Amino acid sequence: MLILLPPSETKREGGGSDFFDVRRLRFPSLNVTRQRLVGELQSLALDEEASLRALKLSRRQLGEVNRNRELTVSGTMAAIDRYTGVLYDALDARSLPPEARAFAGQHLVIQSALLGPVGALDEIPAYRLSHDSRLPGVQLAKVWAPLAPHEIGADGQLVLDFRSEAYVALSPVADRGNSWFLRVVAGSPDGQVRALNHFNKKSKGVLTRALLLHGRPLSTVDEVFAVARDAGLRVEPGEAGEIRMVV
Repeated sequence: MLILLPPSETKREGGGSDFFDVRRLRFPSLNVTRQRLVGELQSLALDEEASLRALKLSRRQLGEVNRNRELTVSGTMAAIDRYTGVLYDALDARSLPPEARAFAGQHLVIQSALLGPVGALDEIPAYRLSHDSRLPGVQLAKVWAPLAPHEIGADGQLVLDFRSEAYVALSPVADRGNSWFLRVVAGSPDGQVRALNHFNKKSKGVLTRALLLHGRPLSTVDEVFAVARDAGLRVEPGEAGEIRMVV
């Protein structure tokens, strides 16, 4: 089983004393591409104005450019701890018991625009690059779309795709019949549903936490429904290849 999460624009500061090294990341077949994009991002960071345009930042966010310039010599921390924001606040990885964190290290993957899919416990630096950022001469979707599907779900295990649609488009999972996309909707008294944003992210974090605390790999979507319902979450089949969570 793999749980696939999106990254976050916001990231926790700091990190340990070890410098970033792509060779320590999960999915080593992606390392040549990772190294190329890291180099491109650091080169871009030498030009502040070009960086602001490419990353769609204001001058008040120049600190993000500095992060990119120094990402290979800054401290690292586990990806699951590095990312912050609504989803990751709900997941609250730092409060997970050791066995749940170890389970995350095996079964949770985060899709980064810069590094592609990385393991939850892979040590990464703080950086700024989004799915819609524009590195000079690089189209991120064209870089990642052909590569990541060879790593995600290729062995036939269950893939729970909790990414945003933007990150799904950046790097689609191959349709092998073993992946399920989570769609979070709001119910209403008349039976209609509508898509959500803030609570979409929060609900994905809550469900991810429940699966990590369960601590056992699942092989069918019915098992996912059972774990979610035990956690007090309302989940049901959606369209083909979709799990629907109603909040």
